[in-house]
Amino acid sequence: MSAPSARLHTGRVLVVEGKYDAARLAGITDAMILPTGGFAIFSDKKRQRLLKELAVKNGLILLTDSDRAGFQIRTYVTNLVGAQHVVQAYVPAMPGKERRKAAPGKEGLLGVEGVPDEVILRALREALGPELDPGAGAAPRGRAVTYGDLYDWGLSGTAGAAQRKYRLLADLGLPPRLSKKEMLEVFNRLYSFEELDAMIAALDAGCG
Repeated sequence: MSAPSARLHTGRVLVVEGKYDAARLAGITDAMILPTGGFAIFSDKKRQRLLKELAVKNGLILLTDSDRAGFQIRTYVTNLVGAQHVVQAYVPAMPGKERRKAAPGKEGLLGVEGVPDEVILRALREALGPELDPGAGAAPRGRAVTYGDLYDWGLSGTAGAAQRKYRLLADLGLPPRLSKKEMLEVFNRLYSFEELDAMIAALDAGCG
């Protein structure tokens, strides 16, 4: 595995196919990583809307598998958000299979999760080119949202948190199955603490 010092910094959102890709890449970049859920992105309207918003605010890096399915997802997301908001990162077609799998995929190629760190980092650096900058990234004004805020708002760790979370995400037009980590990252990409606090207060007032 790559040393921690080799982690890549970017303000763009890194879009991958699945949760194993996301877990794999979390160790080599501090970018926000958002999986498409594979072909589920074709019908997941809320995740589509989220990708569009993040693409406009931060820009995306697309990193999908090198097989046919990966390119179908890549093409779909690019057309969905607009090519002007996307940089394309490509891993080479490398024969093999991931250790967690009993057999290789249909085309016998390694997916993103199985490609060596240095190959992924090179692909990302080549895609970002001259914009690669440790200070890159657009952040909303105001203070950041924290895990403590999620608790204070009743979105995590409290009675009824799941229902409250789903209600808020639905009202914001966000995917209902965002994990706590994904939810925090999305909130900090799209809103400031002050904006969210006001929206949640308005929601609570409307339900009172």
